[in-house]
Amino acid sequence: MDLGKLPLFSLLAKRMNWLTERQKVLSENVANVDTPGYTPRDLKPLDFKTMLASVGIGRSGSRLQATTTDPQHLSVGSGGRGGAAVAEKMATAEKNLSGNAVSLDSELMKVSTTATDYQLTTSLYRKQLGLFRMVLGNGGGQS
Repeated sequence: MDLGKLPLFSLLAKRMNWLTERQKVLSENVANVDTPGYTPRDLKPLDFKTMLASVGIGRSGSRLQATTTDPQHLSVGSGGRGGAAVAEKMATAEKNLSGNAVSLDSELMKVSTTATDYQLTTSLYRKQLGLFRMVLGNGGGQS
């Protein structure tokens, strides 16, 4: 059985590949912290909708509809984020006297976040493999 053909494993593999590539780019930024004129780079963030569509999930018409089981539940689409809109700002890179725009603190935070995300993704991968092993070890059914 090729696990790469299963949508969840395919998505996890894509995420791990992206995180690996991002770590390489960020390490180049850190390595060039003292290089005159160097501008830091980063990868374009993964688009989750595009990733789902690439494995055949989330096609139009296959959207799940939320249902309410209690009259106290909020209906879908009534208020969105509850008024706590998050404004995403792209920090403009400030260059120092040598023309270098790398902020070591910022880059190390990105490296740390990327490493944490990679650990989470590998943990999810391991848990899914464990579920397969459990089912296959039991003969695929109940005894």
